[in-house]
Amino acid sequence: MQSIANILFFKGVWFGSLFGAGTGRPWLGLVLLCAFAAWHFAHSRHREADLWLLGAAALTGLLLDTLFLQLGVLDYAHPLPSSQLAPFWIVVMWMNFALTLNLSMRWLQGRYLLSAALGLIGGPLAYIAGVELGAADWGMRTVNALVVIGIAWALAVPLLSGFAHRMVLRAASVPA
Repeated sequence: MQSIANILFFKGVWFGSLFGAGTGRPWLGLVLLCAFAAWHFAHSRHREADLWLLGAAALTGLLLDTLFLQLGVLDYAHPLPSSQLAPFWIVVMWMNFALTLNLSMRWLQGRYLLSAALGLIGGPLAYIAGVELGAADWGMRTVNALVVIGIAWALAVPLLSGFAHRMVLRAASVPA
């Protein structure tokens, strides 16, 4: 039941973030993420590992989406805090994804090729949805942008999934 709730929260934050950014409410995803995180941490068996994972995902998202912005892959709606950095609402989406990696997406841990394939396909599909919802625009030819995004996500998903697994193992080996 927790895995189903985890997926539903994830989808709600994901859609709310894109809808909010596309309609001038970039704060909407953050509000929803706070509710998701409160629920998640109330039920988490690995709170410290999940906190580290949130930070790692936020940093990964900030770096990758800033790179996308600087390379002209995408132009984001509501580029806060700066037009030179990935907007906070997309970093929220990365943190949202992180909250699935030790629960509903735990099955990806240790399956690096599968998680890379999921990133290669799922990453670009998510960005297509973001463009369709008005949260971003393509900064280059769509096919080129999708290739760049797919490669980045094919690397990011196994790295974050592996990090999640290592943090849980580390937490389990530390005496309470």
